[in-house]
Amino acid sequence: MAAGRVLVNGIGLYYEDTGRGEPVLLIEGLGYAAWMWYRQRDAFAARYRTVIFDNRCAGQSDHPDEPFTVADMAADAAGLLRVLETGPVHVLGVSMGGFIAQELALNHPRLVKSLVLCCTSFGGPNAVPVTPRALESMTEISGLTPEQVIRQGLSVAFSRPYFDSHPAEVDRIVAWRLALGTPRRAWQRQFEAVLSFGSEDRLGQIGVPTLVMAGDEDLVVPVQNAHALAGRIPGAELAIFPGGGHLFFIEQAPRFNSTVIDFLDRQGSRGPACSPKREERS
Repeated sequence: MAAGRVLVNGIGLYYEDTGRGEPVLLIEGLGYAAWMWYRQRDAFAARYRTVIFDNRCAGQSDHPDEPFTVADMAADAAGLLRVLETGPVHVLGVSMGGFIAQELALNHPRLVKSLVLCCTSFGGPNAVPVTPRALESMTEISGLTPEQVIRQGLSVAFSRPYFDSHPAEVDRIVAWRLALGTPRRAWQRQFEAVLSFGSEDRLGQIGVPTLVMAGDEDLVVPVQNAHALAGRIPGAELAIFPGGGHLFFIEQAPRFNSTVIDFLDRQGSRGPACSPKREERS
């Protein structure tokens, strides 16, 4: 496995590059870093060259205290792919990472071979908003310790049955996030970028095979968003995981991993499917 930092768009990005075969890029969600792929990395790396990284304002990447957009984060991912000379890649994004993946496909189409969009939406006014309970868990943190803030968030990110029955796993994630997580001011910068994101009117421009996945008990990004997202991307497939929360890729990792790998295997012989009328943006 190779690991290190590269300078992209003036931002130092931490990455890990493991496995062999066609490349797949995994993009994490709000506040999380590359370590959150602990149930995916080895499974994917057994068949694919697997690149994971920390978004700006997360983990071991730089935490610039200045406004930025989801498109800026997608440009970071594009820059990383160019530095690593991966060629067109399969892209998997969860939650905010799904926003970034959409922007990557729309703004840098020659770099994207296929998309897997998980527990995410197209944003904007027509997306089904975060539930009040989940929003409260993110914003009502006065007087809480950092550990309490993380546990409060995980209590709604996981389905309740999973959260209650896997205390050791919750403890492990809490420990990782305390050691390698995201300072609150950096989290706030990512949150501001999320609030300004919207792709609904551009989704028809996505020209690569796409799989949309979600848990039907997601309190953070309600499952209706997956149906709406898949319905607006030409030819998109949809996979719903019964009982899955926002972190269904952890809760139901074996099924999640096999579903993704099956989708990627089916795309293996295809080239990038971008429209000739699209110009890649710098």
